Amino acid sequence: MGTITAPGGGVAPDELQRLDAFVTAGLPDFLEELEMLCNIDCGSYSPVGVNEVATWVAAAFEGLGGTVERRPDPAGKLGDTVIGTFRGREGAGPRILLIGHMDTVFSDGTVAQRPFRIEEGIALGAGVTDMKGGLLTGVHALGGLRELGGGSWDALPFERITYVANPDEEIGSPSSTPHIREIAAESDLCLVLECARANGDFVSSRKGIADLRLSVYGRAAHAGVEPEKGRNAILAGARIVERIQALNGRWPGVTANVGVFQSGSRPNVVPDLASLEVDVRGVTRMALDAALAAIRDVADEPGVPDVTVEITEMATWQPMEKLERSGRLADHVKALAARLGFSTTDVGTGGASDANTTSGMGVPSIDGLGPIGGRDHSPDEYLEISSVVPRTTLLAALLLAAGRDPVVAGWREG
Repeated sequence: MGTITAPGGGVAPDELQRLDAFVTAGLPDFLEELEMLCNIDCGSYSPVGVNEVATWVAAAFEGLGGTVERRPDPAGKLGDTVIGTFRGREGAGPRILLIGHMDTVFSDGTVAQRPFRIEEGIALGAGVTDMKGGLLTGVHALGGLRELGGGSWDALPFERITYVANPDEEIGSPSSTPHIREIAAESDLCLVLECARANGDFVSSRKGIADLRLSVYGRAAHAGVEPEKGRNAILAGARIVERIQALNGRWPGVTANVGVFQSGSRPNVVPDLASLEVDVRGVTRMALDAALAAIRDVADEPGVPDVTVEITEMATWQPMEKLERSGRLADHVKALAARLGFSTTDVGTGGASDANTTSGMGVPSIDGLGPIGGRDHSPDEYLEISSVVPRTTLLAALLLAAGRDPVVAGWREG
């Protein structure tokens, strides 16, 4: 079809209908696969279960005509990262990165306690929306595109689509981030398949996060005989807590929370060590950096003489700021959704995902493209089955629209 520059263009009405028909026909398979995947205990620290999911994902990628690579965790503690690459013709269109994760937050034994089930159009189970539903949305959307191309990726407007299924997103993607960064550096855009918000919106920005541990070193002494010789780490820690909590609201969108405070052994001992764990979040990199600088200042002057503080960064994610080019992708999503008969818009959220990594690298990224769901990380986690077909069709159409968009085509040159 001819070049169309308006958002939501580039996909003919009959193509939209064919994608919808393909996804609709595949809904029974989708639900069967969803049940199978949700009934696998695959918490981040359960590599056997995660790799069971990885084996299924790798087979699905191969069945769609992709080349598959499994990259084990170098430390041997986590599951494999699965990378499926679907190659079109050189220069035929953009290089697109899709990301979904295979792990959940739930411990072994959860599936036995509450297996997958469907109640009045709602699917429930461990990881049903975070993010087995999104993982499958990517697989079925690719299936629809391949069908549209007559079974050949060469007939579609992409140089390549790379789908990364990672094993460790729920713990900050320590093993998979190097692979994501490597592929993102050569990609023109990234689509992350976390679930849509409960109201159907998708995500164009996320707060950045820094998880810190502050180790407070004082001096032990007998609390009754010679307390003056001690340097109380709990007292210093308490003063640090107050000053960190006071950072909330100092910069727009910044939150700081001391969530863990551990210290002391006996009431008659002046404690010489305290440990604080802090969650710091910011909407922009500038604001997050300012908050972290303020915490370093607090650590340099803890408020108790002869006490020192050591800061360890346990995990960090740069903010997913809404890039100008990400706005182009968001406009496509909204326009295509309207053509499919529903409305959605892009929003910001406080949680992090792998989109923080890609957006922080400057790669146009949007997230929340999976089915509608909610109550993540809880026993009440759910997915709306009625959202599966429209959201999967939307993803397939978005890939097609981005592939044919001359604005997107110009990003690599720019």
